[in-house]
Formats: sequence, structure tokens, C-alpha cells
Amino acid sequence: MFSRIALETILKSSVGVLRESGTLCSFLSTKPRTCSFLLSGTTIRCVAGHFAVPSMRHYGQSASKKKTTAPVSQLSDLTPTMLKDDYTAVPLAQTTDDVVRRLLSLELASHSEKVQLKMEQLISKVQKDKNDRNSMEVWVAIFTTKIRNYQEHLQKHRKDKANKRGMLLAIDKRKKILKRLRSVDYNAFEKVCEQLGITYTFPPDYHRRQTRRWLAKKALCIKIFKEVQKQKAEERLKQSLTSQRP
Repeated sequence: MFSRIALETILKSSVGVLRESGTLCSFLSTKPRTCSFLLSGTTIRCVAGHFAVPSMRHYGQSASKKKTTAPVSQLSDLTPTMLKDDYTAVPLAQTTDDVVRRLLSLELASHSEKVQLKMEQLISKVQKDKNDRNSMEVWVAIFTTKIRNYQEHLQKHRKDKANKRGMLLAIDKRKKILKRLRSVDYNAFEKVCEQLGITYTFPPDYHRRQTRRWLAKKALCIKIFKEVQKQKAEERLKQSLTSQRP
């Protein structure tokens, strides 16, 4: 109550000051002049006896947040009614009641179990036969699943350096396998890239900044190489002359 009375008293006194300052401005000149003064951190201007308080910004209002679209997950095509990877080949799991089926399905499965099921789906696309678990195509599918899982995690947690390092290592390993597969079997390489949705890009050409030290070292190496080639040519000439003598 006391604070409210004090606030009303301060406001009345400030209004009186504003009126007096406006009256002084009107008496000083018949032409409209402007005067400004500072009141509690806000500059107020008055013109010929009238004053105007600038509009205050509404700092209390929450700023409108931009709507961010969530990235498409590789697990989005897995329906909750699908069974886990360990129970897909069990015929009894298809005839159980609803409660047990929910426990065996992806509805109550962990994230690692869903990733494992997705990995098995990608492996089945590229493997040569049912017992193929160690070919280059299978390893490309395994690393592709890991890389996409790392990417989804880093989109939510950008400062996770351990997962970023794991993703870079997986990308490097998959790149080596794809390079080897491309040189050995190009048709299998194209099929793997098409089945898994991989865009293979060639590595950039090696480029080194030409410094004075590097140029001097390169010139010295070329000079030494030419001298060695000259000595070898002289030795071959001597050997040919000695072989031609009777």
C-alpha cells in the first residue's frame, strides 16, 4: 500500500514538472520550439507547451521463434508394430497375445535395437547371399548406418566431440572401402551406391602452397636428380664400351 501511494505521488510531481516546462517553452517564443529533458532514463520532448512520451518497447513479450524443421531420421520408416531383430524369425512371436507382442515389437524397443534392425535391412539389400557377413558391400552398409546415426545425434547435440570424432573415423573407413570396391568391381560399387543412397565424390587434387623454402628445396631435388641421372648414363656408356672391346 505504501509503495502504491509513493508511486502515485512521484507520477503527479513528474506531470507537474512536464506542464511547467511546456508553459516555459510557450512563453519563451511565439514560434514552436522543442525542448527535451531526461526523466528516469527516458528522453521526453515537448513542443509549445505540449509534451510527448516516446513509445516504450515491450521487452516482456516473448520474441517469435523461428520454426525449425526436424531432420528426417533413417528410423522413420520403421513402424512400431515391427518385431525386433531377434524375434523376426521366431514363428511363435506372431501368434502371441497383444501384451507380449508389444514387448517384442519396436514400440518398447531402445534406440540401439532400432539401429540394429535398420542395419540388418541395409545389409540384406547389398549382401551377396544370406551367409555373407564379411564382404566389402556389407561393411559399407554397416558404416553407412553408423554414419547416419552419428549425424542425427550431432544435429541435436552439436558440441559432442566424441561422436563427431567417431563419425569422421567411420566416414574415412567407408571411403577407403568404397575406393577399393570401385577399383575391384565397378558394377558392385554402382549397385551399392544406388541401393544405399550414397553419393560418391572424388577427393580433391593435392595442392601445396608454394613458399620460398619449398621452391628452393624442389629446385635442389631436381638438380640432384639430374646429376644422378647423368652419372648413371656415364656408367652405362662405360659398360657398353667395355663390353664391345675384344
